Amino acid sequence: MGFSNIKRVLIGEPFPTSRDSHERLDNIRGLAIFASDPISSNAYATEAIMSVLIVLGSGALQITLPISLAVAGLVLLVVFSYIQTIMHYPEGGGSYMVSKDNLGKLPSLVAAAALLVDYVLTVSVSISAGVRAVTSAIPEAFPYRVLIALVVLLLITWINLRGIRESGTIFAIPAYAFVVGVLAVIAVGLVRYFGFFGVTPMEITPHVVPAHTSGQGFILIWVLLRAFAGGCTALTGIEAISDGVKAFKAPESKNAAKTMVAMGLIAMSLFIGISFLATHLQLVPEEAESILSQLTRRATGTGFIYFWVQFFTAAILFLAANTGFQDFPRLSFFLARDNFLPRWLKIRGDRLVYSAGITTLAIVASLLIIAFQADEIAMLPLYALGVMLGFSLSQSGMFRLMGRIKHLQPGESLKTLVTEIHYEKGTSWKRAVNLLGATVTFIVFLILLITKFTDGAWIVAVLIPILVTMFYTINRHYKQVSDALTTQGLTTHQIGGVADIAIVPIADIHRGTMLALQYAHKIAGDVRALTIFTTDEERDRFMQRWNRFESISRETKLVAIDYDFRDILKPLVNYIKKVNTEEFPDQLTTVVVPEFIPEKKWASFLHNQTATRLRAQLRDDRDIIIIEVPFHIDEHTDPHVHEQVLLKESLIDEIGDEPEE
Repeated sequence: MGFSNIKRVLIGEPFPTSRDSHERLDNIRGLAIFASDPISSNAYATEAIMSVLIVLGSGALQITLPISLAVAGLVLLVVFSYIQTIMHYPEGGGSYMVSKDNLGKLPSLVAAAALLVDYVLTVSVSISAGVRAVTSAIPEAFPYRVLIALVVLLLITWINLRGIRESGTIFAIPAYAFVVGVLAVIAVGLVRYFGFFGVTPMEITPHVVPAHTSGQGFILIWVLLRAFAGGCTALTGIEAISDGVKAFKAPESKNAAKTMVAMGLIAMSLFIGISFLATHLQLVPEEAESILSQLTRRATGTGFIYFWVQFFTAAILFLAANTGFQDFPRLSFFLARDNFLPRWLKIRGDRLVYSAGITTLAIVASLLIIAFQADEIAMLPLYALGVMLGFSLSQSGMFRLMGRIKHLQPGESLKTLVTEIHYEKGTSWKRAVNLLGATVTFIVFLILLITKFTDGAWIVAVLIPILVTMFYTINRHYKQVSDALTTQGLTTHQIGGVADIAIVPIADIHRGTMLALQYAHKIAGDVRALTIFTTDEERDRFMQRWNRFESISRETKLVAIDYDFRDILKPLVNYIKKVNTEEFPDQLTTVVVPEFIPEKKWASFLHNQTATRLRAQLRDDRDIIIIEVPFHIDEHTDPHVHEQVLLKESLIDEIGDEPEE
C-alpha cells in the first residue's frame, strides 16, 4: 500500500473546494470546538486560585469565591469586546487583525506572537490536565502520564486533519456531556449544602492546614495577586471564536457572536458554581486528587455521576486542546498571507483544513509535554500570559476603532486597512468599556508577569520578542525576493541571455546518458559531454564505448579531464563554473544531469549520491541552470538493458568504479 493509499485511509477522501461552505460549523458544533478551552478550564481554574491561597492556611481559602467573582467580571468585559471584534472583523484574525488595522505592524506582531505561544500552551496544558484527571481516577496510570499525553495528542491531530466539520461532530458529545455532568454536580451540591427539598444538609468536615507564611502586609498582597493571576486561566481560549469567524455557517458574524455569548454564560456559571461549593465545603487542594474530583465525590459520592464527571472531564480537557488546533493554523494563515511566516502555512490540505499548521502545532506541543513531563501545574505560570497581552492589544485596537467610528455621520463609512466601518450608535459607552477592558487586562498581564516571572513566565517574556524578530526576518526575506522578481521598470535588454551550450556530466555510455545527450542537442547547439578519468584503464574503456556511437560522438564535444584523486566532484564543478564565467559571462549555462530512477524508492539509497552532490554544489550559482533527465528502471525494462544499466551503475554516480565487462 503506497503513501497515497495510507493517507486516504487515515485522512479520508479529498474534499472539493466547492464544499467549503458545507464543511463550516453550525452553532452547536462551533461551541464544542471553540468553547472547549474556556469551558474546560473550570476543571483547574478554581484549583489554581486555591493552590496559591493555601500558603496562608486553609482559612484563607474562603477568599477563593471573591477572587473568582472578580475573574468572572473580567471575562464579561473581554467577551463584550470580542463580540464587537467579531462584528467589525468578520474575516477573522482576532487580536492580530484588530491591532494591525488600528495600532500598526509592531503591536499586531506582538499580539500574534503572544497568541501563538498561548495556543501551543493551550494544547499542552489541556492534554496534561486531562491526563491528571485520568490519574486521579486511576493512580496506577501516573507513571505513564507522558506516554498517555502523546497518544492523545496524536489522536487529536489525526481528527483535526480529517476536517473541521468531522472534528466538531466528534468533540460535541464530550463537551456537552461535561457541561451537563458538572451542572448536575453543582445542582446536587447546592441542594445538599442548603438542605433544599427536605434533604439533610451536608456535613462539613474541614481539613485544617496551617499557614506556611504570615498573611500580612506585602506578603498578603503578593499572594492575592498570584491567586488572581492563577484564576485568570479561566480566560484562556475566549479569543478563539474571533480568530475563526469564517469557520461558521452564514451569517458568520452573527453565529459567531451568539456562540461567544453562550460560551461566556456557560463557562462563568460553571466557574462560579465550582468556586462557591469548593469554598463552602472547605475543600483543600491536593496533589493526588483535583478539586473537581473532590467536589464531585463529596456532592454525589463515587457512583455513576462521579465516574461520568471524571470521564468527561478527562475527555473535554483532552479535547480542549482542539481550540489551539483551530486557532493556531488560522492565525498562522493570516501571518503567512502577510509574509511574516512561511507561505506553506497558508495552504489548505485535501480536507480543507490548514494541515501544515496543524502538524506544526502538534510537533511543538509534543516537545513541551515531554519537557514538562505532562505536568499542567508546572506549565500554568507560562499560560494566560500571552492571552492577556493579546486581550489588551485587541481592546486597545477596538478603543481606537470606536473613536474613528465616533466621527462618522449617519450613512457614512470609512475604508480602513483591513475592513470597512460604518456609522453606529453608542460608540461612546462602547469605547469606555473597551478602555476599561484594555486597562484591566494589561494590569492583569503585568500581575502575571511579575508574580509568575521566576516560576517560568520569563520564558514567554523572552520568547515573544524572539518570535517578533523572526516575523520581521521572514518578512524581509520575502520582500527581498519580491524586489528581485519585480518587472517594474524592466526592459528586455536588461534580461540576460541564455548561452547556447549544454554540459552533460557522464560516467559511462548507456541508455540513460544517451537520452540525456539527445535532450541536450534539442536545447543547445554546443553540447559537451563532460567526464573525469582517474586511471588510464578508465579512459580506454570509456573511449571504446564512446566511439561505438558515431552520430553522438561526431555531434558532441567530449571534454575528458584527467584527475589523480578519487573524488571527481571538484573538477566537474570547476569546469562548469569556468565555462559559465569565462566563456559565457552574464549568460545562463545549462547543465543537463542524467539521473537513474530505480523502480523502488528505497533502492536509491543503494547508489552513490554524486549527482545529488553536484546539484547541491551548482544551485548557489545564479547563472547556471540545472535540468534533470530521468531514466527509469522498472519491470517493463528489457532484462538485458536492465542488467547493463545496473552493471554500469548509471550516469555519473559510480565514475571510477565500473566493473570490467
